[in-house]
Amino acid sequence: MIDDRTGTRRPVPLASIRSLAPYRQGKAKLDDVAQPLKLSSNESMIGPSEKAIAAYRDCGARLALYPDGSQAALRTAIGRVHGLDPDLILCGNGSDELIQLVIRSYAGQGDDVVISQNSFAMAFVHAIAQGANVITAPEAEMRPDADAILAAVSPRTKVVILASPNNPIGQYIPRDELLRLHRNLPSDVVLLIDGAYADYVDEPDFEAGDGLVHRQGNVVMTRTFSKLYGLAGLRIGWMYAPEEVIDSVQRIRTPFNANAAALAAAEAAVCDTGHAEMVRRENKAELARIAERVEKAGMRFIPSVANFYLLRFPNGLTPDAAARHLEARGIIPRPVNAGGPAEVLRITVGRPEQNDRVIAALTEFVGA
Repeated sequence: MIDDRTGTRRPVPLASIRSLAPYRQGKAKLDDVAQPLKLSSNESMIGPSEKAIAAYRDCGARLALYPDGSQAALRTAIGRVHGLDPDLILCGNGSDELIQLVIRSYAGQGDDVVISQNSFAMAFVHAIAQGANVITAPEAEMRPDADAILAAVSPRTKVVILASPNNPIGQYIPRDELLRLHRNLPSDVVLLIDGAYADYVDEPDFEAGDGLVHRQGNVVMTRTFSKLYGLAGLRIGWMYAPEEVIDSVQRIRTPFNANAAALAAAEAAVCDTGHAEMVRRENKAELARIAERVEKAGMRFIPSVANFYLLRFPNGLTPDAAARHLEARGIIPRPVNAGGPAEVLRITVGRPEQNDRVIAALTEFVGA
């Protein structure tokens, strides 16, 4: 590429990179509002366990040392709490990094990666950056659809990715459908189940994916500490995968991809099962309460099992107008303009008093 100003040749990024738009995170600031109520990024409004905070602070005296590259203590703790084999667990700089490493390990130039429609946006980015062809499987019923995914699979398919629960909707693929999907996938295709919001779900027909990992050689489950555990600022996640997948990812991950503070805080967080259960219980109760209140005010609440929800508005009122109304009152939601259902507003579940503030502002907006 020639620089128009200097006439010299410039480095040219790969065409696959040039085709990508940078990821846009949820809005975090409002003009003239010192401390807005940020409900745009599905963060935990309860926050982390006190034990996790204490473990994080204790790392301050050891910052000159590299973290444990084997991640042994955290892998052991995750295995004990979830009943999993620690040797099949690998931690990373958020589950995002682990999704990227799995894609890098199995998909390359000209391969197909099938991604269920309402999956994490960065999965699309990582696949395209590898030079793979991304095939999107529609979610007509607003949740991962086994038939749509299977219809998108071809002999070129190397990886299938779905988020369960998905985002921005908060719906999961039922266990029987997930098992049927896997049963009909070619055995040489990796099925990656992104379970960023799986910790919130206690429905009897939900399968997070760990059971499939135990029995099969081509299933990967990723999880995060950013949501239920409230450690988004530390960027720590984990994956559970067959030995062959772990080996492949180990060959390309950086030696210290999870920092010491994140490893320590996550270990304390996963072991504090009482705090995790409290967060799960309060989130579920608040979802039910919010649904009742907004439906009574004339809005449509789209069911969710995650820590966020979608709203549709009556009488031609738009989500953008609703967002402006909330922002004028110091509340930041997230309009869903692409990659999800049309004409909806996504809002993170907050604490009861925060949710009351949101409900009051929305009720005022619709004139109920």
